[in-house]
Amino acid sequence: MEKRKLGNSDLFVYPITFGGNVFGWTIDERKSFKILDGFTDAGFNFIDTADSYSHWAPGNKGGESETIIGNWMADRKKRQQVIIATKVGSIPGSKKKSLAKDYILKCVDDSLRRLKTDYIDLYQSHYDDPDTPIEDTLEIYDQLIKAGKIRWVGASNFSAARLTEALETAQKLSLPKYQTFQPEYNLYKREGYEKDLEKVVTENQLGVINYYALASGFLSGKYRSAADLNKSQRGEGVKSYLDDRGFKILAALDQVSEQYNANPASIALAWLIARPSVTAPIASVTNLTQLEDLVKAANIRLNTEDIAILDQASAWS
Repeated sequence: MEKRKLGNSDLFVYPITFGGNVFGWTIDERKSFKILDGFTDAGFNFIDTADSYSHWAPGNKGGESETIIGNWMADRKKRQQVIIATKVGSIPGSKKKSLAKDYILKCVDDSLRRLKTDYIDLYQSHYDDPDTPIEDTLEIYDQLIKAGKIRWVGASNFSAARLTEALETAQKLSLPKYQTFQPEYNLYKREGYEKDLEKVVTENQLGVINYYALASGFLSGKYRSAADLNKSQRGEGVKSYLDDRGFKILAALDQVSEQYNANPASIALAWLIARPSVTAPIASVTNLTQLEDLVKAANIRLNTEDIAILDQASAWS
């Protein structure tokens, strides 16, 4: 595996990001430790989470994922070996979003405490907050960088227009510029990213760490009918993919998988890794067997013919 640079930062990551939304939700702390051990033992070094994960699980209030990651880093003495990304702005238990100065100041300290670290490598605006001036958010990030609490900043879930505005504001006012962007992007959900956002991230040399890289597990081939939806807690989120387009994509993944002696999940991730604008797609696993698919994906080099097969099956225009 070759390391890739995140935007114009000094952060270099391997081409798969582990998605920490499963910690404290579909896997408990003990199992999370085993998965994180396996992930880093395989050579990977990049873990993404958010201060709101995983508030949606019964009994949770948010912060559970960061707590598990922090406990693992402290127990395994791994802080210097991994790059930690977390997010701020999604208020647990509420539909409201906030990138206001006072809110960020409180949240960053809470995240640092849970992560058991004195700095965060990549601090991301989880959602846009139209009620807070962009310069206010960037000014507080500047303050946190100077204080050594965060190193670099990124954004997630912004529209192309708002991302552009944020980048232009940073340039104009000499404030920290977002170095990464986190969109939803996978073989099934292509249009939202490719139509408008990809041009912005490419022109501004942003690193892309896309989420739902496997479409909530659909692209693993695990769900092929409504009867399969009860296979996991995430099954209900897959229902919308069970249509003609989804089945066409699965057929193409099956076809290409045979050429590489790999599972569909590995091929779906390898397709993303081959996309020039993508740095390190985010994927989660809940057992060590699934982890093998991530390792395989990071080492597969799809040829142009197989990329074309997948492109055609998943074409949106």
